[in-house]
Amino acid sequence: MERQQGIVYQLDLFAQTSLEAIRPSHHRDTVIEADDRKELQVRRAGEQERALATNLMQVVCSHENIKRAYKQVKQNKGVAGIDNMPVMEFAAWFVSEGDNLLKSLQSGHYQPQAVKPAEIPKPNGGTRKLGIPTVTDRIIQQAIAQVLSPIYEQQFSDHSYGFRPKRSTHQALKKASEYVESGNTVVVDLDLKNFFDVVHHNRLMHRLAETIADKTLLKLIRKYLQSGILTDGLTSQRTEGTPQGSPLSPLLSNIVLDEFDKEMEARGHKFVRYADDCNIFVRSQLAGERVMRTVSNFIENKLKLKVNKEKSQVCLSNQTIFLGYTIQLDGNLSIAAKSLERMKDKIRKITRRNRGRSFIQIISELTPVLRGWLQYFQYARCHKLLQGLDAWIRRKLRCYRIKQCKRTITLQRFLENQGVDKWQSWILALSGIGYWRKSNCPQSQMAMGNRWFDEQGLYNLTVNFERLINLKKPPCTKVCPVV
Repeated sequence: MERQQGIVYQLDLFAQTSLEAIRPSHHRDTVIEADDRKELQVRRAGEQERALATNLMQVVCSHENIKRAYKQVKQNKGVAGIDNMPVMEFAAWFVSEGDNLLKSLQSGHYQPQAVKPAEIPKPNGGTRKLGIPTVTDRIIQQAIAQVLSPIYEQQFSDHSYGFRPKRSTHQALKKASEYVESGNTVVVDLDLKNFFDVVHHNRLMHRLAETIADKTLLKLIRKYLQSGILTDGLTSQRTEGTPQGSPLSPLLSNIVLDEFDKEMEARGHKFVRYADDCNIFVRSQLAGERVMRTVSNFIENKLKLKVNKEKSQVCLSNQTIFLGYTIQLDGNLSIAAKSLERMKDKIRKITRRNRGRSFIQIISELTPVLRGWLQYFQYARCHKLLQGLDAWIRRKLRCYRIKQCKRTITLQRFLENQGVDKWQSWILALSGIGYWRKSNCPQSQMAMGNRWFDEQGLYNLTVNFERLINLKKPPCTKVCPVV
C-alpha cells in the first residue's frame, strides 16, 4: 500500500479575527513530532553542555516558538520601534513576509534594525537609557530567549534571582534575611555603574560560544549587541553594552554575571544577586572591607565591568536598601524610607487638587496602586506604618473633596448631609483656613470617616495587610486532649 504523504495544514498563528487563515506549512518543524524532538534537544543541551546545542536556529524559527514569542510580546504591550509598526499589525505583516523572514534568519543574512532611544526616570534620580527595538526584532529576540533560557537555567547559580522563571524578589529577600538572622549582619552592597552600557561584547560572545555551537545563532546575537541607535536620523554604532529594554537583555545580563556568581561560590561567600544588584553578607566590618576590595578587583579586571564606588558601601544591613526593603539586624524586613516616600509621591500625583477628576475616579486610580504596593511589601513588619499611611491618604482625599465643593454654601450642605450639625458645618465652611488644614478638622473627619471611605471603595492598606497576614498563617496543628 502506497504511503500517503499529506501536506500539514495549520491555523495561522497570528490571525486575530474569526476568519483565521488555514495554510500549508512547508517548514520541517511542522512535521509530526518535530517540535517534540526539538524541545528534547533544547532540554538536553544544558545537560550535555555544548554537544547538543547545535542547529538551534531551527528551534528558534519553529512555528510554536514564534507563536509563543508573539503572544509574549503582545502581552507586554510595548510601543513601536523606528519602523512605527505596532504589535497588532505584525500578524498581518507576517502572513505575507513571514517565510522570507524565517529564511533570512536561518541563512544568517537577517540584519536587525536600529533601536529607538528612550529614557525613563530612575527612583534615585537621573535617567535610565533604553533602546526600543522594532516589533519584529522584539519577537525574534523573545524567540531566542525562549530557546536559550532552558539551557542556561541548568547552569545558573542558586544565588541568582533576577529575571529567571520561578524566582522572585521575595525569594531573594527571604535568603538575605536568613543570612542576616544567622549573624551575617554586615553587608557588602555592590553597585555596578551603568552595567547594561559597559558589557564587554567579546567576553559575552565567548561565554555564549562555550555552550552554543550554532554559529548562525551566535552571529545573530552579536548583530543584536551591535545594533545601532537611531538619533535625529543618524545611526550610531554600539561597541559595548547590551540594548537594555529588549527581551534578550535580561538573559544576556545573567550570562555575563553568572561568572561572578561562580567566583563568589568558589570563595565561599554568602550572597544574593538580583540582576545587577548584589549583596554579600559577612560578620564584621573588617571582613566586609576586605571583600569589597577583592571583589571590586575581580569585577573590574576580570569581568571588565565598573563598580560605582560612590554608591557601593560596607555597612550594617539596616543601613542600606535591598529591593525596596530594609533588613533589620534580627532578620526581619521593613519598608525602606525611600520606598515609602516614592509611594507618597505617586499618591500626591493622583490626588493633586487641580486635576479636575471626579472623586470616584480618584479612588479607582488609587486602588490598583495601593493594592500592588501592598502585595510587594506584604512581608514587611509595617502595621503601624500602614495605619499612619492610611490616615494620611484619607486626609489627602478629604482635602480633595473639600476643594471640589468650591463655594461656602456647597461645603456647608455637604457636611450637613454627612451628619455634621448645622452650626458646626457653618463654622468650617466660613473658616478662612486652607484646604489642607480644613481636611484635619473634626467636622471633616466626622463627615468623611473610615466607614464613609469604605463605602466609596477606598482600598484600606491596614485591613488588607491583616488579611494577608492571616492567609499566610499555617493551620493549627495542636491536638486537644480528650477528657
